[in-house]
Amino acid sequence: MFEEMRKIVAKIPRGKVATYGAVAAAAGFPGNARRVAWALAKTEGRLPWHRVLGAGGKIRLPREAGAEQRIRLQAEGVEFRGGKVAMEKHEFKFPAKRRRKSVS
Repeated sequence: MFEEMRKIVAKIPRGKVATYGAVAAAAGFPGNARRVAWALAKTEGRLPWHRVLGAGGKIRLPREAGAEQRIRLQAEGVEFRGGKVAMEKHEFKFPAKRRRKSVS
């Protein structure tokens, strides 16, 4: 499960963001937003973790980690309105998964 979620996070392009819930759904695990956070916490390497936000575009990380996330996003050109990302402008929409046709 965690590996699938990490693969989805890796697809979020520079200057775009997605919510934990959207990542979980795109990975095939709808309703598992918290597990996305766990998957990212146990990640080493060059994964764009900073592009994943809470519902509505809110940074959910505490203190220094949250400040770092905001700085990284602003460096990519992501705009904030108040304490949230302007989701209408920066939200990444994952392509719908194709359903396999059943063989009769």
